[in-house]
Amino acid sequence: HLYSEVLKQLCFSDRLVGVARQILAEDVYIHQCRVNFQAAFVGKGFNWHSDFETWHSEDGMPNPAALSTVVMLDDNTAPNGALMVMPGSHMDFAPCPGQQPEKNWEGSLAHQAYGSPSELQLTSMAEKYGIQHCTGQRGDVLVFDCNLIHGSHNNMTPFGRRNVFQCFN
Repeated sequence: HLYSEVLKQLCFSDRLVGVARQILAEDVYIHQCRVNFQAAFVGKGFNWHSDFETWHSEDGMPNPAALSTVVMLDDNTAPNGALMVMPGSHMDFAPCPGQQPEKNWEGSLAHQAYGSPSELQLTSMAEKYGIQHCTGQRGDVLVFDCNLIHGSHNNMTPFGRRNVFQCFN
């Protein structure tokens, strides 16, 4: 939103900001904004994680009182890497093993080596909550809690997927 007028208009639209205010029951600011590309054939997935774990560790966010909106710029399908979530997992906090290195944020959106719960934690949460793809059509909006466990797999299809993620706190 700092480099694109179109992205700025989207991020500050009354509809998206209004949803965030209504759900969080307070005034909000944009904590992060990014465009996520899953290119056709070569788009890389993203390990299971909760955004709050990273924001707490790297940014000092004290409480999980934040949410993300995802504006789908393309159709999001299970085959092209649509976001996968564990519905209800936001009710549990899954601390991640290890220590994140300094300036982890510089590369964590390209390759996430830290900030993922252990395989034991993920298995337990998947058994408890299940796993669901968040599919949708171009123009749809997904809203989720910052503590929700989510991730995506590689896109090996000929259909690219682009989404705008906005994180409100």
